[in-house]
Amino acid sequence: MLHSTLMSSPETLHPALWRASQLARGGERCVGTGFAALSAQLPGGGWPSGVLIELLLQQPGCGELRLLGPALASLPKLPIVLVQPPHAPQALALAALGLPPSQLVWIRGGAARAGKGHAKGGGDALWAAEQILRSGSCAALLFWQAERQPLRAESLRRLHLAAQSGDTLFCALRPLAAAQDASPAPLRLSLTPAAGGVDIGFVKRRGPQRDHTLFLPLSISTIVKHHAPHLDRPAPAPAPARSLLSELVG
Repeated sequence: MLHSTLMSSPETLHPALWRASQLARGGERCVGTGFAALSAQLPGGGWPSGVLIELLLQQPGCGELRLLGPALASLPKLPIVLVQPPHAPQALALAALGLPPSQLVWIRGGAARAGKGHAKGGGDALWAAEQILRSGSCAALLFWQAERQPLRAESLRRLHLAAQSGDTLFCALRPLAAAQDASPAPLRLSLTPAAGGVDIGFVKRRGPQRDHTLFLPLSISTIVKHHAPHLDRPAPAPAPARSLLSELVG
């Protein structure tokens, strides 16, 4: 009887178990992606919260914010933190995604530990991200790996453990080359630009291996087409941004 149960429904024995031919159904909380085709390919049917998610980008601005936009807009109206994004956030484009600038916290380069909204060097950016995750006071955290500051396995493990202490939606946006490196992230997706959308590769997921990419069309609203043609590539003039790091982590 035990053998038959394990073969048919292993998750009944423990939520962390699943058959290799099936997507995991664990009890972790997931946030809807807003894209039915993508959700159908993800364990739990959405973005898992309280863990490390990796989006491996061919280049920054290839559609990552449009991909995450529906999920971010559906979260509780708590701060959404952007740590060292490669470009200044563009208020108009983010508002078109349903993300009011007043909800965003932008942490750039420079002394984060002094509470000035800056993250001086990779070490301080990691420190800031870890403190935010452990505080549990934010709806989401997007962490961009600096081009010349690769993340070590130890740093990824610390971030993953910090994320597990709460329900924050946590995405690390890293170069596509990092797909060759080991990572504790249970979900790793590659993103490459394609005409009209993005091709998504399933580098790692709790379920069967998928060797072919998923094309996901990413439509842009009329206002964004007219005013912000490159949704993920902001205009040179930075949008109003503020750092609440000292308030978030006490």
